[in-house]
Amino acid sequence: MDRIDGRQWNEMRPVKITPGVLTFAEGSALIEVGRTRVLCAVSVEDRVPPFLRDSKRGWVTAEYSMLPRSTPVRTPRESTRGQVGGRTQEIQRLIGRSLRVVTDMKLLGERTFTVDCDVLQADGGTRTASITGAYVALYQAIDRLMRGGALKGMPLQTPVAATSVGMVAGEAMMDLCYEEDSRADLDFNVVMTGKGEFVELQGTAERNPFNRQTAMDLMDLAEAGIRQLQEAQQAAIASLALPE
Repeated sequence: MDRIDGRQWNEMRPVKITPGVLTFAEGSALIEVGRTRVLCAVSVEDRVPPFLRDSKRGWVTAEYSMLPRSTPVRTPRESTRGQVGGRTQEIQRLIGRSLRVVTDMKLLGERTFTVDCDVLQADGGTRTASITGAYVALYQAIDRLMRGGALKGMPLQTPVAATSVGMVAGEAMMDLCYEEDSRADLDFNVVMTGKGEFVELQGTAERNPFNRQTAMDLMDLAEAGIRQLQEAQQAAIASLALPE
C-alpha cells in the first residue's frame, strides 16, 4: 500500500529538532516531524507545589495547547471557552509523566520546571512530538542550571521520546500523519526511554479488536522509530552552544 507522502511503511517522516530557539526561556526546542511543528519552552521557578514543600524534591509539569490555525479550520482558543478540554488535559498529563519518569526529582532541588508545548502546525502526532521536543528543552534548562552551579548533578537519567504507529487498511505503518491516523483501524502512541523501557502505551482499536501478536509487532515498529528520534535528540543536544 502506497502512503500518501510516498514513505515506506517503516519510515519516519523527516525529523528536525532545533534547540535554543527562544531568548528568554531557560530551555527551548522547535521540533518538526513532517508538517507537524511544536514549540517547547521550559520555565524554572524556585518553588514547588504545596504537596512538595520542604521535601527537598523538585517537580516537572507540562502544559499543551494548539494555536488556532495549526489546523486546516480554525480551532478556537480554549481560553475563550473558559475551560481546558479533556483532550488537552490528557496530553499535558502524558507529557509531564513522561518527563518525570526519567528525572531524579531529588537532584532538582525545590524547583518547578514547567514545559509549555505549543502546536504551531498539526498533521498528526502532536502529543508524541511534544514529548520528544520537550526532553531536549528540559535538557537545555537543566544544563544551564548546572553550568551556573545551581545543580550539582544531572537529574535526567535517560532520554525519552515517543512516536505513533498503527494499522491502516490492514498495513502496519510507522509515524502516522493526520490523514493516516484518521483512517487507522488501530493506532498506538508509544513512549520509550533510552534504556528501551516503555513509559506509556496508548493503543486503541477503532473497528475490530487486535491480538497480542499485532500489539507486539507494532511495539517493535515503534521502538525502531523512537531510536531514530533519540538520535535526533542527541544531535540537537550536541549542537547546543550555551554561554559559560
